Amino acid sequence: MSENKTQKTNASVIDFLNGLPDENKRQDCLTLLEMMSEITDLEPKMWGASIVGFGDVHYKYASGREGDWFKVGFSPRKQNLTLYMMDGFPKYQDLLAKLGKHKTGVSCLYIKKLSDVNIDILRQMIAQSISAQ
Repeated sequence: MSENKTQKTNASVIDFLNGLPDENKRQDCLTLLEMMSEITDLEPKMWGASIVGFGDVHYKYASGREGDWFKVGFSPRKQNLTLYMMDGFPKYQDLLAKLGKHKTGVSCLYIKKLSDVNIDILRQMIAQSISAQ
């Protein structure tokens, strides 16, 4: 069984975020860092070169594939801020309807900027995702 390509590292989260060239994206990421740190009460870690993750979870699919990942996290991608929530989005339909401008994948929430969404709703989603794990 192959390992995930993205692994937890000892790189500095603050150095990574402070090195983001886009000032608005950097500020949004620093806000997410503070928000997720407060909600999770966990220390942020770099996963690969560009993902900030909180907590550790070991998963195993019915197929037998298993690995290690984080409970919640985010990444400043070129097009969007990507927020990762391990439990996916089916149970968040009511909150997603109130969130604001976004798109979702299986366990990824894509937003252009934090000002596009209701921060209180986002906080609720992160808190519920952490408590579900």
